[in-house]
Amino acid sequence: MTSAHPTPRPATRSRTGTKGVARADRERQIVRLAVEEFGVQGYARASLAVVAERAGISKPLIYTYFASKDGLAAASAHYAGSLLVSEVEAAQTATTAEVRALDTLGAIFSVMDHCRRAWSVVHDPTLPRGGAAHAAAAEYRERLAGMGSVGTAEILRVAGDDDPLDHDLLSTVWQHVVTAVVQWWLDHPEQTAADMSARAARMLHIVLGSRA
Repeated sequence: MTSAHPTPRPATRSRTGTKGVARADRERQIVRLAVEEFGVQGYARASLAVVAERAGISKPLIYTYFASKDGLAAASAHYAGSLLVSEVEAAQTATTAEVRALDTLGAIFSVMDHCRRAWSVVHDPTLPRGGAAHAAAAEYRERLAGMGSVGTAEILRVAGDDDPLDHDLLSTVWQHVVTAVVQWWLDHPEQTAADMSARAARMLHIVLGSRA
């Protein structure tokens, strides 16, 4: 989720430089920088000129590779979304819902440890509807929500609750909780991924009144 008050861009920007770099590698460099720009500023405020400057390339080269701002945003959503889905899928092995929830958060923290704005890019509310970026982000959100839904269903099953509306409500609450936890971490960058995993475990134990 992008902040209502985007983080100001630093006055001095690093330039990675891409001369002599193979096109595939160059595109990956650009996308990684774009994830940071879209994740911090949101699509509506993101600047391709800033991405180009940080990449050490010309702005027209971005259009050559990605055709449009939406094309670059879509590539960013696919990059960030695939990282999140891959890690979260791999974490869905626990036999209890509580441990699965902690493993899921740990997987998200692991991705964000090296791609800090991954969650923000996939959950960017300013992506224009009807565009490729909006569609890509929506696909990954749905896949993440689907995995979360399995966990919330298990919690209700153990509690003997089979009300579908209860499940829908709990699944929605879980999605908002994860987003809130991610935003809290972005607001407290001094916290490490390990710190966040430990903090989440303490909070979950207190809320559930059990040991996950």
